[in-house]
Amino acid sequence: MLRLVAARLGLGIVSLLLVSLAIFAITSLLPGDAAEELLGQYATRETVAGLRAQLGLDLPGHVRYLHWLGGLITGDFGRSLANGVPVAQLIGSRLPNSLMLAAATAAVSVPLALTIGITAAMWRGGAYDRAVSMLTLSVVSVPEFLVATAAVIVFAVHLRWLSALSAATDITSVAQFFRVFALPVFSLCCVIIAQMVRMTRAAIIDQLRAPYVEMAVLKGVGPFRVVLRHALPNAIGPIANAVALSLSYLLGGVIIVETIFNYPGIAKLMVDGVATRDLPVVQACAMIFCAAYLVLVTTADVVAILANPRLRHR
Repeated sequence: MLRLVAARLGLGIVSLLLVSLAIFAITSLLPGDAAEELLGQYATRETVAGLRAQLGLDLPGHVRYLHWLGGLITGDFGRSLANGVPVAQLIGSRLPNSLMLAAATAAVSVPLALTIGITAAMWRGGAYDRAVSMLTLSVVSVPEFLVATAAVIVFAVHLRWLSALSAATDITSVAQFFRVFALPVFSLCCVIIAQMVRMTRAAIIDQLRAPYVEMAVLKGVGPFRVVLRHALPNAIGPIANAVALSLSYLLGGVIIVETIFNYPGIAKLMVDGVATRDLPVVQACAMIFCAAYLVLVTTADVVAILANPRLRHR
């Protein structure tokens, strides 16, 4: 078991290294030039060349990558090309906001999705199961930007219950917290809950078809006890993967949601960095998103290994 866990952790580190190489290569191919963007279109070639040398943009690609990777390892993300502020300082001011949004979304989506998925598996084939399957399939087909736009039109423009903009500053009450996070969390939860419900339902149904569950039913065990005491513990691995994959989808959806609601998070910082060709900011934000995804997937794999009954009994 320890060898399997260590191998999975090592694979995650290698994957993160390969991802860093891909991020650096892709961002280096972005159209435009940071020096020309900073100096404007009327700058002379000599001025642009001098600024490129000052920023280190004239160095070979592999040299710049090694310098950047060394800075990542030591916690130095470099300085923003737009304003000269350390990238770590820019991220530090936005990271708590993104974590708060992600935590609120997870706190709502995970319990609700697991409850709906487990109950749909218990009453599979019935009207409730068919309604859940139809609803989740319909919601999965709708992108986040459409959900967010529709929510703004309905709740902010027509009903005027909530604000169309979300600023995570000066939250002093529960009502204000709900007003700030209601629309962003609702937009993110729709697709996440739908995906998690479908994967949780499939994992529970797969366990309910196992021979040991049939034996428990023949012994007279009730349906709730069959699911909670027999099927659910053995479905922890697949459910953990379902939760991790669904929450990793949050990393992509948060870029759209933060942009639409003008939420001051890392995703909005990354979008602004792309607009200004601020490569250090874009690279650092992309690495944070990819690292978070790998952490979620690796954690789910480790949980699945530890939850394996054969390995656990050994």
